[in-house]
Amino acid sequence: MTVPHDLCARIQNGFRAKLASIAVPESKMNLSIVKILYEQGFISSVQRGNQIKPDEVFTPTLPTNIATRRLWLDLKYRDNEPVLKYMKCVSKGSKRIYMNVQELMDLASGKRAKFVPALEPGEIAIVSTIKGVLEIKDALDSRVGGEVLCRVW
Repeated sequence: MTVPHDLCARIQNGFRAKLASIAVPESKMNLSIVKILYEQGFISSVQRGNQIKPDEVFTPTLPTNIATRRLWLDLKYRDNEPVLKYMKCVSKGSKRIYMNVQELMDLASGKRAKFVPALEPGEIAIVSTIKGVLEIKDALDSRVGGEVLCRVW
């Protein structure tokens, strides 16, 4: 599985530029991560679309049009400040960070685990598991470990 460096960079740059919406390449992993960000309240909406604008009528993603498909994210601000302050990849292409359930529990409860600093209040971690891409609390509820992809605050 690839690491979501491009997704993290595009979202951070969009917030720093105070854009209302941004387009990111459509992939299963990007969709899973964006879904978590939406559920946690970091972005206000997600739409499928092409390179120019979101779709007004549903258009399926096919092998013939996959290169032009994008996910359009509406970014969320509160008092003109971005809701998402920072999004950082934990695993890198050269050094993947895998954690079992106990290590994820340590990370979520404010302890350092496998050279990864503890999560602060209001911060989330996104983990790739055998049950899909999950937020760290969902991974702990399911009692599964996996690769820590990124942290968001």
